[in-house]
Amino acid sequence: MIRILIVDDEQPIANLIRMNLTRMGYACTCAYDGQEAADLLEKNPFDLVLLDIMLPKYNGYDLLAFIRPMNIPVIFLTAKSDVNDRVKGLKLGAEDYIVKPFELVELVARIEVVLRRYNKSRKYLSILDIVIDYEGRAVTRNGVKIDLTRKEFDLLVVLCQNPNTALFREALFERIWETDYMGETRTLDSHIQRLRRKLGWQDRIKTVHKVGYRLEVPMEDEPRELTDPS
Repeated sequence: MIRILIVDDEQPIANLIRMNLTRMGYACTCAYDGQEAADLLEKNPFDLVLLDIMLPKYNGYDLLAFIRPMNIPVIFLTAKSDVNDRVKGLKLGAEDYIVKPFELVELVARIEVVLRRYNKSRKYLSILDIVIDYEGRAVTRNGVKIDLTRKEFDLLVVLCQNPNTALFREALFERIWETDYMGETRTLDSHIQRLRRKLGWQDRIKTVHKVGYRLEVPMEDEPRELTDPS
């Protein structure tokens, strides 16, 4: 599961981001000042940092200098909208710079772009009896290709990257269709039904009542990232 550190001294904003990203299937931790963030980074592995600039103890620019040797990508989330601040942040090494307020759909899209940029060696995912080829956007079982549509493939990837995690229906819809969820369930539900049938995973992709869906995977079959499918 992708681990994200959210650093923002405005606790309601940080907690709202955490709540929404958790619903999208990310594992999130919050820090409310620069020192707390530095301590967490020293003790825990993270895949991405969402970083405010105006922070107590250490500001975002100082913290970015601390993070850079760790090779962890950083996205600035800040109210500082001046172009000079944007240029400074990017020149110091941030991967992206998002000005508050922003839409969740935009944030998730930016996060996914940065994560793809930092996972160029990750080409395949092996889980249960299938192998997912990220770059070729292909799925095989024992070397035999399973034909999936674009949305089916994207939905499968999200489920497989977050095994044994209940994913909210609206969050799945917004992530895959990149538009706001308006209460329409038939599109998502029909894609889930086709995935179950094509993969033979009727007993794997579970419906979670009043929540969404969960891919159930035994511990010994949890996904493995590969650079070579063989």
